[in-house]
Amino acid sequence: MTKWIVALALGAWFVQPPLIGVQEVLQWPTPPALARLPYGDDPLQFGDLRLPSGDGPFPVVVVIHGGCWRADIDLDYLAGFADALTGSGVATWTIEYRRVGDPGGGWPGTFQDVAAGVEHLRVMAREYLLDLDRVVATGHSAGGHLALWLGARTTPDDAILRGADPLPLSGVVSLAGVDDLRRAMGDGVCGDMAAQLIGGTPDEVPDRYALTSPIERLSDVVPQHLVNGARDRIVPLGFGRRYVTAAEQIGAPVTLTVLPDAGHFEVVAPTSTEWPTVRDVILGMLP
Repeated sequence: MTKWIVALALGAWFVQPPLIGVQEVLQWPTPPALARLPYGDDPLQFGDLRLPSGDGPFPVVVVIHGGCWRADIDLDYLAGFADALTGSGVATWTIEYRRVGDPGGGWPGTFQDVAAGVEHLRVMAREYLLDLDRVVATGHSAGGHLALWLGARTTPDDAILRGADPLPLSGVVSLAGVDDLRRAMGDGVCGDMAAQLIGGTPDEVPDRYALTSPIERLSDVVPQHLVNGARDRIVPLGFGRRYVTAAEQIGAPVTLTVLPDAGHFEVVAPTSTEWPTVRDVILGMLP
């Protein structure tokens, strides 16, 4: 009997599909955008705009790339993801931003850039027929952290980061997002990059973590939907589950979808079997 149990367990392990790795991701094709537009004066303050067919006005999905907030990972790996979303009938605005290692990146520049990139939709709206009453932010990994932060930037105490008049969002979708910066430090997610982003450890700059770690901002959030892969070894599923538990305790509008065969990158691969679920979650956040 024991031998049969072992054999069955091994058989179940072998049938799991291989996971997408980071080197494969960096080789993904980068379909061109309609336009690459600046939202500020720094060379890294720009975004790629894609528009669907039709007359508009178009709902907008703001796309924020990940890469552990590091300067050596840019927005190109999400070009196919944004292109596929645009093919589903929405405009996409994929923003680049200064990251750790870039002049002005980290605290507070990374947050200020992401906020400014979203605010630039107001400038673009008339020319490109964008519907600013239907804007959703989505982000992957470290970009998921930044998207969740955008959905909670509602209080005056973080005006230095969010700007004076934040554009309202209809919702946020975090794809394998780092939703707890303190735990990321403790668990070694992205090494010590969270501390490099914030400019210190939670003990050294606790007020900054209170402003920027999504799990500490749950009382202020717009509707949020987390999508996590059960096989993710970079941002483990436990992050999403703890976040939802914390949200339930205070009645915050947070939903979690678990993809049983997905790792860290399947959630942003438009050729993956998980893609229809991810697409429908994002589009479902639009009113």
